[in-house]
Amino acid sequence: MSNIFWDDRYAKATAAGTAVWSREPNAWIAQVTGTLPPGTAIDLAAGEGRNALWLASLGWRVTAVDFSATGLSIGRTRAAEAGLELDWVTADATTWVSATPVDLVVIAYLQLPAAELSSAISNAVASLAAGGTLALIGHDSENLEHGVGGPKDAAMLHDLEVVRSAAAGLDIAECRRYHRTTADGSVAIDTILLATKARQY
Repeated sequence: MSNIFWDDRYAKATAAGTAVWSREPNAWIAQVTGTLPPGTAIDLAAGEGRNALWLASLGWRVTAVDFSATGLSIGRTRAAEAGLELDWVTADATTWVSATPVDLVVIAYLQLPAAELSSAISNAVASLAAGGTLALIGHDSENLEHGVGGPKDAAMLHDLEVVRSAAAGLDIAECRRYHRTTADGSVAIDTILLATKARQY
């Protein structure tokens, strides 16, 4: 899926006075990162920046990265309205690596074929400082038959072993399927990964 598709989707939503994603942060991301001491963070594949903006509101110094300039433009406007300062980088998550190691990388619903997802996760790992945290959530392969929402192409759904392998070298606290209740009471099945890079002593 290209940046052209997403630029068009974000532009159409803006023209209609709506948003592609909720303005609120993802609930699981908020749960696992909300107690961390603010530092430097990357929201990889940030879209309209909902998680990035939330982190910035808590005092994090955030870089929002996405290959859709239109999505980031929406986030930049929301940041200005809220009086928040973030860095906005138009780049491909499968090739971009931070020049400066950070304390947190968030990846939420970056749905890609396995090889491309592995590249993005590896880039996230490379972007972490010692002691830094990686928090990832995405639609799981079981969601296609047993959950609701998400891509209908199985190749775009997360596989636990692919995610775990791509995070090799990190200390993994959680890598499992996560049952998420949606607004209408249905259940979606996600993959979650919570891991840290070992400190150097």
